[in-house]
Amino acid sequence: MLLLRVRSLANRLGESLLIIPAVMVLGAVLLELTVSRLDRILEPRSLPGFLRLSSEATVQLLSTIAGATITTVGVVFSLLVVSMQLASGQFSPRVLHTFFRERLGKVVVGLLTAVFTYCVLALRALPENLESTPTAVPHLTVDVAVLLTLVSVIALVLYLHRIARRQYVGSIIASITEETVGQVDAICRMRRHLPPREPPDVSGLGPPLVVSAQVSGWVQQVNTTGLLAAIPPGSVLRLETRVGAFLAKGIPLATLWPRPPRGETVGRAIQASLAVGDRRTTRQDVDFGLRQLSDIALRSLSPAVNDPTTAIEVVVRMATILRPLLLTELPPQVRVADNGSVLLQPWDLDHAEYVRHAFEQLRVYAAPHPQVAIALVRSLRMLWEAVEGADRLGTQRELERQLDLTLQGCERAPLLPADLEAVREAAMHAQNPLRQLAPPNAPVVH
Repeated sequence: MLLLRVRSLANRLGESLLIIPAVMVLGAVLLELTVSRLDRILEPRSLPGFLRLSSEATVQLLSTIAGATITTVGVVFSLLVVSMQLASGQFSPRVLHTFFRERLGKVVVGLLTAVFTYCVLALRALPENLESTPTAVPHLTVDVAVLLTLVSVIALVLYLHRIARRQYVGSIIASITEETVGQVDAICRMRRHLPPREPPDVSGLGPPLVVSAQVSGWVQQVNTTGLLAAIPPGSVLRLETRVGAFLAKGIPLATLWPRPPRGETVGRAIQASLAVGDRRTTRQDVDFGLRQLSDIALRSLSPAVNDPTTAIEVVVRMATILRPLLLTELPPQVRVADNGSVLLQPWDLDHAEYVRHAFEQLRVYAAPHPQVAIALVRSLRMLWEAVEGADRLGTQRELERQLDLTLQGCERAPLLPADLEAVREAAMHAQNPLRQLAPPNAPVVH
């Protein structure tokens, strides 16, 4: 439970725009105090220096750097806000978390703010009789200020280059895909150590304890180890939600058989094993990655954007995620601890539900676009062939259903006969070159 809270706090701090700049400003204060002290206690000629400025030029230079850096901070904030606004309007509001975690932007803001703080403190530390005593000019302080300014300029140029590249829709799609595939790999690793179990019969365990949600929000993480440790040995806990679901305050969160003597304590421990926040995250939530990609495709197919090429890229990226996901065994919905405690997670998504969530909305809006529909039916056919020999009957039926509905939508859409025939041919064409075209056991499409 403590680890879950630490991870949740780390995620929030990672998306905060204030942490890195605050740390860098604090470092600038300590740096200025150290450098000023060295300027006072060491002989001027013994200090290395790149610049040897007069007292008047020193004040002018530090003032110019301070004014320029604080102005540039406003420019960087404006660029960040504009880029997020463009991404939200053109792609999806749910992709903004990728911008919140952009470390380089936070480093640039922190560096510019730190340089401003350093120069202001350096100006404050200048002696009042600086003009009458040229030997009191803090040459080392000025050199460090110039060095920090050059580093800030280089970081700003790199940031402008990076933010321009991140506005490219392909980069956003690739980033979401990579993150989601990472979660699929985590599922594969988890599955290796969890054998399937049969759910126990709870009818004879007596009245249960129903634990209600104390806050409203999205379920971001579930600590299954913490849940099993929170309940007494031999108990059966059924989780009434899943990662990625929305919880309303007061609704049942979990049900525990039999009712323990210290129900309130156990209930608090169960609630602490779930991380609930005001937005979804990709941690433990493969479905959210598919949701983001689907939103981008739907936005690209809208009349305001009209970008079928982006929708085609989303379709092939979805297939990249779904292929390993459909070929791996999902974590079992029944887990048994060493002390006999049982955790039931009946609301976790299965393979067929992942397919439905990925393509259910997209196929509706892809029907009037023949090239998008062709990419969609090819991906569905490829996935069907991938799971054909993997004992995935329910998944195959869902893929066949999506294929059939996609073709029905194309038949009702205003497509030319040649375009409709191209979609049908793509649906029947084997994607695996080792297979025959349209084998006898191919999915039936109309």
